[in-house]
Amino acid sequence: MNNNIYVRKQILKAVIVVFVSLFMLSCGLISELSTKKQKFTFVQICDTQLGFGGYDHDIESFKKAVEQVNAINPDFVVICGDLVNEISEKSIADFLKIKEGFNMPCYCVSGNHDVGNEPTPFLLKTYREYIGKDYYSFRHKGYRFVIVNTQLWKSPLEAETEKQDLWLEATLKSAAKRKSRIFIVGHHPLFLSDPDEDNQYYNLPVDKRKELLAMFEKYGVVGILGGHTHKLYINDYKGIQLVNAETVSRNFDKRPLGFRVWHIDGERPFKHEFISLKNSKN
Repeated sequence: MNNNIYVRKQILKAVIVVFVSLFMLSCGLISELSTKKQKFTFVQICDTQLGFGGYDHDIESFKKAVEQVNAINPDFVVICGDLVNEISEKSIADFLKIKEGFNMPCYCVSGNHDVGNEPTPFLLKTYREYIGKDYYSFRHKGYRFVIVNTQLWKSPLEAETEKQDLWLEATLKSAAKRKSRIFIVGHHPLFLSDPDEDNQYYNLPVDKRKELLAMFEKYGVVGILGGHTHKLYINDYKGIQLVNAETVSRNFDKRPLGFRVWHIDGERPFKHEFISLKNSKN
């Protein structure tokens, strides 16, 4: 009799453990699904490029951008490359000092002015030492933001380009398995107006462009953000939003200086709006 009671207790314990485990798993799934539906905002800043529109001018413009972004209070900020016009101890120090003024996380992208039109191991080492990683990813409320070094595709560097490519596909594959919506954040646009357009200074080489577009489509990328053009380009590729936005240094299309605020609420296409810098001159 005692033995039967013991067996029943053990069975009951086992049932309780299974029930609790299933309940916790269910809660976790519900939590993950609800997280993906949470609304958030982030800011896209392009080409702070201290020294391109006039060094003092660009310093003040960047400071104004920080002040206005803090007033909006987004979840985070991405700066889409060309942080400075020429790499030097002063320009890097000035950039980092102003960047510290953000009241929220700020994620930097490397541009051609940051790592060179023809990257070298030395230039990459300098960037990584003073600014940080040139490709990495972070998660936010069910989304994966993948930061890439587009200069390694524009002007390939032996070993470094291949290393980023392997990392990128592994990162996209992992994000897709988690059913995360993916944003790619870089510097160069893949194309300006047509996926089949010829190579030029502002876009990526045709072969690499097509390879990347196929990969991004395969893994469910929803947006590709960048800078570099100093003009506003908004495109769509099979439902993927591509936005290379206005800068806070100097625009070539006479648009005012400013940045874009993205509103993420789960509905596509995602909404974004331009905010001009107060009392600034292009």
